[in-house]
Amino acid sequence: MNVTKVTEDIYQLSVNIEDILFEGLWEIPNGVSVNSYIIKGEKTAIVDGVCGWDGVPESLFKLLDKLEIDPKSIEYLIINHMEPDHSGWIEDFKKINNDFKIVCSQKSAELLDAFYGHTENITVVKDNDTLDLGKNHVLKFVEIPNVHWPDTIATFDTLTGTLFPCDAFGSFGTVTDLNYDDMLTSEEIEFYEREAVRYYSNIVAAFSMPVKKAIEKCAPLPIKVIAPGHGVVWRENPSKIIEDYIRYASYQKGPAKEEITLIWGSMYGMTEKAVNYVVELLEKENIKVNSHQVPQDSWGTVLASAWNSTGIILAMPTYEYKMFPPMAAALEELGKKKLQGRKAFRLGSYGWSGGAQKELDEIMGRYCMNWDFIEPVEFKGAPREEDLQLIGDRVKELVKIVKESVNN
Repeated sequence: MNVTKVTEDIYQLSVNIEDILFEGLWEIPNGVSVNSYIIKGEKTAIVDGVCGWDGVPESLFKLLDKLEIDPKSIEYLIINHMEPDHSGWIEDFKKINNDFKIVCSQKSAELLDAFYGHTENITVVKDNDTLDLGKNHVLKFVEIPNVHWPDTIATFDTLTGTLFPCDAFGSFGTVTDLNYDDMLTSEEIEFYEREAVRYYSNIVAAFSMPVKKAIEKCAPLPIKVIAPGHGVVWRENPSKIIEDYIRYASYQKGPAKEEITLIWGSMYGMTEKAVNYVVELLEKENIKVNSHQVPQDSWGTVLASAWNSTGIILAMPTYEYKMFPPMAAALEELGKKKLQGRKAFRLGSYGWSGGAQKELDEIMGRYCMNWDFIEPVEFKGAPREEDLQLIGDRVKELVKIVKESVNN
């Protein structure tokens, strides 16, 4: 639990969450922070909230105590995004204070009723609507739908130039009271950048086009600070996280970084023999490789690597006339996240029959993934010397294509 001062009259209340699957699905090995913000004008507003899980709302109330803020004095709850990791605490807050006003989008108002049966004292805001808290803290609202729910808005404090975008510009990773880019080392900034890629690819990736539109809408604002709902507050160089998100959005259709992600699975070690050969070869080719075995590595880990990579190698056996099921599941998720335009190569073993290619083609077509594959290599049983030679030729071809795609 942390209380820190963001800028004039604005404070962050941050609660770290660990040892869960985020959204009940995504592994977060380094945890995640859920950030709320207090703006103290003549009237007090809280921007975003925390989840309603056991002990978390109470943690938020303890942070309010540190600021010597009586929850009953909070007049406005500004909901940028109604997902329960930010709004679940409202039920507990209502037990303490029944006299407050909620400011949110129309779609959020509908979800307030659906989730919590809350229908009173709601002010619906649209683009360019404002709220004056006094002491020159005039809040301006910007609709940024589908980043990543349709209800999302961003709140901008015109006095301090602070943008509260909730899930936009967020990252995974727990935080300390040094939760500001101007207080972090270059190594810590790199850590949060890796966590931001993981967060973006897992949570926001499917909505990359709305992300681009949101950035364009916020561009005219004189932004000095970006205070997201998860992760680091950017107050020294807010343009960095904006530029990072522009880059992450561009990776959806590629090219991305000069990297290759190898996603592989093996039942009895036959395909694994070829995988070991491929890894050795890629290391000699002077290109970064991210190797992930499925189902041992989580979807979130695979997604983060694949999102960053221009090249993808798929290695798996045929299983009952189709792909190895964990590989099919991983590819389905990549398709749902709209990971498109990759340079790719497939290899794998089979026993009595092949069939993996047909299912691969079906998944690629269903999600319009538009991957550019070079000719696959399948081998019966264990790979022989001639199979490895052919695989090596294909891998070298892929490396060349990746490097040319990134550098052109």
